[in-house]
Amino acid sequence: MTKSAICPISLFPRYISQEFSQQLQDESRTYPFTQPQIRHFGKSIAIPRQQAWFADLGCDYKYSSLMMTAKPWPSLLAQLRQRLITDFGTPVNGVLVNHYRHGAESMGWHSDNEAEIVDNSDIYSISLGATRDFLLRHSNGEKLTIRLHDGDLLIMHYPMQQEWQHSLPKRARVQTSRWNFTFRQVTPYFHES
Repeated sequence: MTKSAICPISLFPRYISQEFSQQLQDESRTYPFTQPQIRHFGKSIAIPRQQAWFADLGCDYKYSSLMMTAKPWPSLLAQLRQRLITDFGTPVNGVLVNHYRHGAESMGWHSDNEAEIVDNSDIYSISLGATRDFLLRHSNGEKLTIRLHDGDLLIMHYPMQQEWQHSLPKRARVQTSRWNFTFRQVTPYFHES
C-alpha cells in the first residue's frame, strides 16, 4: 500500500489477481452499458466512454443531470463488493462502472461530490485492463499523476472530493480497453424525497 503525503489517497497495487481481473472483464462485457448525452457549454454531446450503475434497491445515482437507476449486482461484482466491505469495513452500496474502449475515450476534470454520496465517505476505485494515467489537481493548483494498472485499487479518502478534482485524459497510444469500478456509499431513496 502507498499513501500520499499531499493527497488523501491510498494505492493498493494488484489488489485483485490477474485471473479475477480477466473473469470480471469477461463478465463486464455482458453489462447494460450506455453512452448517454450530457449538456456541455449548451451543446448536447455523448459522453466519451460507456457506463453502467449497479447498486442496492433504492440507491439511484445522479450526476450531470443524468439519473441512473440501480440495477442488480452481477455475480463477480457482488463478490468484489463483499471483499471491499470485509477488507475495509465500508458499507459501499453502489458502483459506477466506466468502460473506456480505447485511449481516445476519457473523463474530464470533476469531483465525485454528488448530494446522494454519504458525507465524509471514501470512494474505492478499481482499474482493470489497460494502464492509464489518472490525474489529480488540488484547488490550490498542485497536480499529481498516478499510473493505474490492471488490478490496482485507489482509495479516495475524505476530503479528497472537496479539495481535489480528478480526470482520465485521452492517450492516443492506448489501443485496448480499460474498466474502472468506483464503489461508493449513497443515501438510499435520496431521489424520492
